[in-house]
Amino acid sequence: MQATRNVLPGLALSALVAIVAVAIAPLVARAVPIPAMVIALFVGIALNPVARRPLFQPGIVFCLKTLLRWAVALLGLRVALHEIAALGFATATLVVVAMVLTLVAGFLFARWFNQETGYGALAGAGTAVCGASATLATSIVVPDYKGKEADVAFVVVAVNALSTVAMVLYPLICTAFGFDDRATGIMLGATIHDVAQVVGAGYAVSEPVGNTAVIVKLFRVFLLLPVVLAIGWFFARRAVAADAAKIPFPMFAVVFVLLCIVNSAALAIPAITPSFALLKAPLVEASTWGLLIAIGALGLGTSLPAIAALGWRHVATVTGTTAVILAVATGGLLLLR
Repeated sequence: MQATRNVLPGLALSALVAIVAVAIAPLVARAVPIPAMVIALFVGIALNPVARRPLFQPGIVFCLKTLLRWAVALLGLRVALHEIAALGFATATLVVVAMVLTLVAGFLFARWFNQETGYGALAGAGTAVCGASATLATSIVVPDYKGKEADVAFVVVAVNALSTVAMVLYPLICTAFGFDDRATGIMLGATIHDVAQVVGAGYAVSEPVGNTAVIVKLFRVFLLLPVVLAIGWFFARRAVAADAAKIPFPMFAVVFVLLCIVNSAALAIPAITPSFALLKAPLVEASTWGLLIAIGALGLGTSLPAIAALGWRHVATVTGTTAVILAVATGGLLLLR
């Protein structure tokens, strides 16, 4: 009971940040298309001086450790395996190759710019998989280091900004290369970081393009498990110093895949699909709110001066990984045409 009481203040403050973000998101969207998740991060950062009090720390840690894991795991209910299988071998291979090279690029750019290896993992995963959600999931298996919270917050903001730019520019690139609807959908789904911007870019072109883009994007989301496992293994292998963080086994990623399978099986059996949909809806909503609260907690634990002090190298790394996944995916589509 005492542990629960300790968690409540920080959890309540993080939840308040999420609620405020959702409430003002429609107003902000009239001027700039910023999703509620990024707004929650900004609101949390603004309240960082308040959140520094010891009263709030246990709850903030709970949100970033426990709540975040469950929220990411529940994302599996949004993925249907039969839709991914319909992409075909060539498309799946192209997406996987682009993601692998992007992850490697994240580590290389971080090394070239004398940054923490953990930042390279965060930038690579956020770009390769699914933006903010992948960044948060990766942060669980990246060992703690000085400035980690600021790095996570920066990647979340950066991938959203780059996704917004991509939402406008990438359809024009597809047109310039003469891609048909299928190739355009694959390109958008394989290169844009956040799901919301994939939807915006795809359906702005046409419904078939939007459908293909979303399926390709969901395939990238499905690959969150091997990405997190690979990054966790990489750091576990390197964690030889006495003060190195222990890398936990990412059970949340395993649950993510199991829920993908459950979701796919339920959709394949018409007799249980309606009942499953009633159960699935609140769980998907819980996942959305869990991510919002977790990112609100991340903002509460991040100081604005720490982000401002990061400099051009952080921008260059995320921009570099974005350029890599764009170049690989576009080049592969041109070769397959």
